[in-house]
Amino acid sequence: MKFELFIAKRIHFSKVGGKKVSRPAVRIAIGGIALGLTVMILAVAIVIGFKQEVRNKLIGFGSHIQIGATFNNQTYETMPIKIEEDVLHRISMAEGIKHVQRFSTQPGIINTEGDFQGVVMMGVDRDYDWEFFKSNLREGDILSIEDSTISKNAIISQKLSDLLKLKVGDKFLTYFIIDGKVRVRPLLVKGIYTTGFSDYDKLFVLCDMKMIQRLNNWEQNQYSGVEVLIDDYDELDEAYEKVFSIVGNRFDDTGSSYVLRTIRQINPQIFSWLDLLDANVVIILILMSLVAGFTMISGLLILILERTNMIGVMKALGANDWCIRKIFLYQSLFLVGKGMLIGNVIGVLICLIQNLTGVLQLDPDVYYVDTVPMHLTLLNWLLTNVFTFIVLMLMIIGPSYIITKISPAKSIRFE
Repeated sequence: MKFELFIAKRIHFSKVGGKKVSRPAVRIAIGGIALGLTVMILAVAIVIGFKQEVRNKLIGFGSHIQIGATFNNQTYETMPIKIEEDVLHRISMAEGIKHVQRFSTQPGIINTEGDFQGVVMMGVDRDYDWEFFKSNLREGDILSIEDSTISKNAIISQKLSDLLKLKVGDKFLTYFIIDGKVRVRPLLVKGIYTTGFSDYDKLFVLCDMKMIQRLNNWEQNQYSGVEVLIDDYDELDEAYEKVFSIVGNRFDDTGSSYVLRTIRQINPQIFSWLDLLDANVVIILILMSLVAGFTMISGLLILILERTNMIGVMKALGANDWCIRKIFLYQSLFLVGKGMLIGNVIGVLICLIQNLTGVLQLDPDVYYVDTVPMHLTLLNWLLTNVFTFIVLMLMIIGPSYIITKISPAKSIRFE
């Protein structure tokens, strides 16, 4: 065992003799490190979880990539397109592509007894991926789409259910304005979903795509667009390039060109807002690291002050400054390790409790989620710990330089 490490362990772990001045300072230093690391772990977990939850909800409503003719985010009115089956097959077989599905949208107004609400009817085909809505379904069941008949069932959100006082099994009328004429379609509530994303929950109603095709006098192979789901969101740009290479700069048999947009392009404001959260995390990490670091510096200075006599004796016996500095750096390492261990236990435990119980609630109308989402990956946890450890150790190297200024003659007589 190295001489410096041996002395540091004897100082740190010895319970006999010595002054007791440093004990409160040591406990404060450990507590500061633990608190700082706990806050950093929670900040990283909450921001990652929040971004992931909001992003998944946006993708659930709009997929990763949309192919269409023209888009209007305000009215959701679209021009029909046709895409050959072999082109859709090529897209679905491309690497990283999870699923390809057709869709059609049409704005309308739901009217019940004394209540009405503007909505967007989202028509889906029998190949629609129901994974997202199944996970958010509160009552009833998903739609059963047949090729031969037009389903008169619809899935509405819990928000629309509360606004219009509709339950599973209730009927309602939906009014559409097509070419200046009002058309009415009776529908039955088949299921009720809730995602907590109120902006979309109060807007989208899922129905049979053939109903929208019939309303607009579209052919069977005409629809508003195609949604493309991919395996990994981090590969969104690469997937977009692959899809563009297949359908980009092409036209259907009506002369309409295909327009491709990613989910980030469809919702630029929300994704810009989510990107700003990364800056908040960086600021929190820096501030909490500085708080923990300055707390550790205070503890180290008190440790040095308490051991001034020992430092003088060691210098008189021939120990150099760097040797003595390493003793206190090792001792600081023990304190940092203990504080980080406590901080990790508390931070990870809070994340686990929240994920299991959802005890911390949020207003979904404001935050888009009803509970505080916490998602902590092993990589992010390791990076947070490594960052904290490096910052703390760098911050205490400087203050240890004060040892070089201690005179053996004066320090031996120091009380």
